[in-house]
Amino acid sequence: MTAQSQAMPSGPVTGAVPGQQVALWMSTGAFTVCFAVWTIFSIIGVQIKRDLNLNDTQFGLLIGTPILTGSLVRLMLGIWTDQYGGRIVYTGVMLSAAVATWLLTFAYDYTTFLIAALGVGIAGGSFAVGIAYVSKWFPKEKQGTALGIFGAGNVGAAVTKFLAPVVMVAFGWKMVAQLWAIGLVVTAIVFWFTTRDDPQLAARRAAGLKPEPMSAMLKPLANIQVWRFSLYYFFVFGGFVALALWLPRYYVGVYGLDIITAGLLGAAYSVPGSVFRILGGTLSDKYGARKVMYWTFIGSVVCCFVLSYPATRYVVNGIRGPIEFTIALGFVPFTLFTFALGFFMSLGKAAVYKHIPVYYPGHVGSVGGIVGLIGGLGGWILPIAFGALNDLTGVWTSCFMLMFLIVAVSLVWMHGAIRRMEKQAHPELRGPRDLPELESLHLELQKLRQANERAREALAGAKVA
Repeated sequence: MTAQSQAMPSGPVTGAVPGQQVALWMSTGAFTVCFAVWTIFSIIGVQIKRDLNLNDTQFGLLIGTPILTGSLVRLMLGIWTDQYGGRIVYTGVMLSAAVATWLLTFAYDYTTFLIAALGVGIAGGSFAVGIAYVSKWFPKEKQGTALGIFGAGNVGAAVTKFLAPVVMVAFGWKMVAQLWAIGLVVTAIVFWFTTRDDPQLAARRAAGLKPEPMSAMLKPLANIQVWRFSLYYFFVFGGFVALALWLPRYYVGVYGLDIITAGLLGAAYSVPGSVFRILGGTLSDKYGARKVMYWTFIGSVVCCFVLSYPATRYVVNGIRGPIEFTIALGFVPFTLFTFALGFFMSLGKAAVYKHIPVYYPGHVGSVGGIVGLIGGLGGWILPIAFGALNDLTGVWTSCFMLMFLIVAVSLVWMHGAIRRMEKQAHPELRGPRDLPELESLHLELQKLRQANERAREALAGAKVA
């Protein structure tokens, strides 16, 4: 038995493994603060857009730049967490992001804001660290719930939407950046002094074992399954982050709301997309991650289809003359559907990461890092695409049209992959799956083809003779 397997804790999420609960809840709190910083441009970016007179494409690039950094660093941070432990890596991430967030206040034009935004994005790398760190404290049958609780730190986006508009209106956007930087420093200090190294790392150090080399950590990335999981996460997480950043702008542009109200309504999307991730983890433990992913994609397809329908004016040639009417999603229905979309995405975010410790228990950092990287890239690419689609098409709902396309492709790919796996495990499924009468017909046709083949062979033999 290896040192890692000896150190693996057992029992429920509420078990008595020393340091387990502190590691879980401190990691969740730290991720909440980091996520609040990571999405800071969703609020202060609106004021910066006005100050610099940016178009929608430039605005999309600005709010998406921190997401780019936070995505690209996830792979390396996940590997370092597997190698050196989440406690030290997590603390380093928070302190580095705090410095970058404070320096943001010295930006003065579009270029310097983009450079500063790259540094702020380091906060987003905390996800890969926390996933690898938390998963090592729990057995696989409880990891869905534990990682769901940790992932609820996405609610940091709602924290920013609730608090940042009030601070910005009262004191300016620079005060928002300074307070969020101070929050990171305080959280990093508390995290360092309250947590301990995970059991696997402690056992490895006690045994004098070296961490796996980089090449071994990266080996699972050759599996196409990892990239399929990454596409799922591109939608459920990348789409969540993109909409968390974009919705305040959407509410201001479509419904004419002020930034404070838009921020609060944006939180109506962010909160369920974060808090219900805990439910997604619990359901994944109970019913299986595959079933939860079906719920996620089918529900999201419906929501995205409704949200993507543009406001349209129709003219019908009636008996007494033209009849005009308009089909448009009102303010209240729009908010309810975004709330529902956030709910389904939250289930999917937990279900995707339920797969990883089960399929790749020794490489959660690297596999979780690449899945998180691709998912995070969605949070960078999609806001830029949303802005570009607005500029190119002039249709506000074009962002949801793109989201509908992504989730539809994900659903088809997932179902196809599952069917292939089922046929490999159960060869009898490769046969006809139609009505019994048609199956009988299929067998008769097979016999007829075989008889014809034998007749041709006999005829060919007679000609030779």
